[in-house]
Amino acid sequence: MTERVVLAGGRRQLLAMSAAAVGGLVLSACAGSKPAPHQPGGTGAQEQEVPVTPPEDLMREHGVLKRVLLVYREGIGRLQAGDQGSAPALNAAAGIIRSFIEDYHEGLEEQYVFPTLEKVGKLADITAVLRTQHQRGRALTDRILSATGASALNRRALQDSVQDMMAFVRMYEPHEAREDTVVFPALRAVVAAPELWAMAETFEEEEHRRFGARGFDDVVDQVADIEKTLGIYDLAQFTPT
Repeated sequence: MTERVVLAGGRRQLLAMSAAAVGGLVLSACAGSKPAPHQPGGTGAQEQEVPVTPPEDLMREHGVLKRVLLVYREGIGRLQAGDQGSAPALNAAAGIIRSFIEDYHEGLEEQYVFPTLEKVGKLADITAVLRTQHQRGRALTDRILSATGASALNRRALQDSVQDMMAFVRMYEPHEAREDTVVFPALRAVVAAPELWAMAETFEEEEHRRFGARGFDDVVDQVADIEKTLGIYDLAQFTPT
């Protein structure tokens, strides 16, 4: 039998924690929790936020990466057709890759996820490749930012950026798929519930420190704006006829 533990004020509470594994922690948390204050005009019911574990958090950040990869695919096609007008949107997309994926998301992986698995002798061969791919990705992003952000766009540089974006997409599609299906589930399996809980709070604090109170939601909005600029925001257009 499992129990759900909810702490007021935190959105990354652990879901389905084992009572046997955390017995004392569950009792302490329940005893110390305070009901959420009644919201004026509300129903009066205690408000609870949906739990988000670190693996789920990292996976949804991969959703941002997937959407930027779609932006890159669109930009590749336009640049190959000689359209340089997409350069500002591609530069903004590469900026999100740099700040949200490389500096933040991959930083969490390299500081917390990979060392945790390696410490218990898990997936060291995979994490070594993932680290190398992080480094190669940063080099590609450097060149994409440079080519698409120049005040006077250079046609040759933009064509070179096509190859860089193609390489980035080709590497990161299997990269994120391997993390989602192997690495993150392994993390959930080897980390005890209290430590996973603490990791979740650390991730949340770092997200808000870097990106403000709205954090992830604000980044998603930025990606949506880029998609709208390129005309690829409407999900229905991807449905086969």
